[in-house]
Amino acid sequence: MTSGFLTRRVLQLGLTANAIRPVRGARAAVPAFAAGWLTAELAPQLIGLTALDTAVHLARHGARTRGDKLGVALGALSAAGLATLVTTSQQARDEVENALREALGENYADELGAPLTAADLATPWPQLVWPFRMRNPAVRRERDIAYAPGGKRFLLDVYRPREAGEGRPVLLQIHGGAWTIGNKDQQGIPLMLRMAERGWVCVAINYPLSPAAQWPDHVIGAKRAVAWIRENIEAYGGDPSFVAVTGGSAGGHLSALLALTPDDPRLQPGFTGADTSIQACAPHYGVYDFAATSGSRASAARMKTLLAKRIVGKDPVEFLDDYVTTSPLDRVTDKAPPFFVVHGEHDSLVPVREARGFVERLRSVSENPVAYAEISGAQHAFDVFPSIRSAHVVRGVQRFLEWTHLRHVKG
Repeated sequence: MTSGFLTRRVLQLGLTANAIRPVRGARAAVPAFAAGWLTAELAPQLIGLTALDTAVHLARHGARTRGDKLGVALGALSAAGLATLVTTSQQARDEVENALREALGENYADELGAPLTAADLATPWPQLVWPFRMRNPAVRRERDIAYAPGGKRFLLDVYRPREAGEGRPVLLQIHGGAWTIGNKDQQGIPLMLRMAERGWVCVAINYPLSPAAQWPDHVIGAKRAVAWIRENIEAYGGDPSFVAVTGGSAGGHLSALLALTPDDPRLQPGFTGADTSIQACAPHYGVYDFAATSGSRASAARMKTLLAKRIVGKDPVEFLDDYVTTSPLDRVTDKAPPFFVVHGEHDSLVPVREARGFVERLRSVSENPVAYAEISGAQHAFDVFPSIRSAHVVRGVQRFLEWTHLRHVKG
């Protein structure tokens, strides 16, 4: 029993240390993400489990052996590290709010109709007790609606308030998964439930995935979803004149690409007349340097391996234009809609410097606000379920979206 207890404490301490300071290097990126993501976002729960495990072991076996004492000491170190993670995650509140004030103005919140209160910025602890239970009785969900021919990869779900209404702003959610995996049921749910509760209509989509799909079928599918929204969302109470988009990772890439390529005929074969413009964009930990034109080694490695071999299927030297056409970094324009870019400081899969470069280039040309929140201690996919960090980000994105919608209404 002592050896099992000691093994658990050693493992927990290793996971905690990696969450605080992820292991670096190309080969370590995926393991570092996998080990650090849940530990960082579930730090409060893990403190409780560590304390409970230690208390149960001491009650049953005491601290008679050297292994017992070492296990207790390691448990204390883990708890201290986890407490550090909790403290770091709380910084998201100020990081998000400061980003909004910098981009939208110090008094942006006054335009929302009510000043921010302490409750608006407080950590919603009751919501975090059961982080994987994501339900909201005020929201109804209609599943598996076809937005184009082609089967399950062209289905969407609609989240909307249970109370009838019309003219509601629309939020499109695009899931991530390296353009090869994932579905509409797995990501963006905390944000969609929040927005639907506040009177928005949210649409979560599937889209074509590699290797079955050939690039750029992925973004073409997402644009077909926008076209469907424009034609059909009024039946669900939505306003087709205001469509915002969000998504994480590959979904962040597609979100930014939608926002930067409205009505591009190369990406709308067969429906070039459809309006695919986007009125606001909030990409999370997205891939922006798709064509590796920044010179980043990480971007070049991704293009030569994952993108060239599994997604695009074309030599990036010979067919560089195909990569550039669908690279948000290379499609920035002064007509870009308002952006709120969110990225984790400790992202092991998409280095944070990629987001910084994208924001810098976008700010240099865009006529609209570009907010950027770099979230301390955050890994990739930190917002998949409710946590301290993701709760603050969700509410910040909510304020950004509501601000952009009000500005749209006022003209």
